[in-house]
Amino acid sequence: MRAITWEVSGSHGFETAWVQLAERVLRARGRAVGTVPEPYWISYELETAEGFVTKRLTVTAEAEAGTRALDLLHDGEGGWTANGEPLPDVDGALDCDLGLCPLTNTMPVLRHGLHRAPGERQFLMTWVSVPDLTVRPSPQTYRHLGPGRVRYSSGDFRSDLEFDEEGYVVDYPRLASRLTGR
Repeated sequence: MRAITWEVSGSHGFETAWVQLAERVLRARGRAVGTVPEPYWISYELETAEGFVTKRLTVTAEAEAGTRALDLLHDGEGGWTANGEPLPDVDGALDCDLGLCPLTNTMPVLRHGLHRAPGERQFLMTWVSVPDLTVRPSPQTYRHLGPGRVRYSSGDFRSDLEFDEEGYVVDYPRLASRLTGR
């Protein structure tokens, strides 16, 4: 198990994830605190299946309006449910993307080795907004720029991310930079 902490400028907060990576499977649990878009804290657990395909993401968020919980499940064949309700808008997605969380950029990068080798991939992500835990589809593109450098883009947003050799985000301009776990 490895602990990684990021300063998350996008939320004016911090995140720590305890991550275990083995045999093309990732498991993690994390906590984050932020003040943008409002003061909040979240706790999450993430589990992938073989090939770093999201299997389950559970998130609890607390903000002034109260506590919310999300149990996001992938059936292994492209279908998703949120708290038991089908999510047809994200059918075919392999990955979750927890908003303001640099850890969830790891799965597609590791699956395709984009931090090490040339390539560009387009993905449909099951994106989870923080702190309201709204789920929606998010088309995203990841493109290898050089060793440890990957360009992330979604809609009009673009950022050149730096990854370590293991595939974890070191620097995500305008979102997060790693403080520990180097």
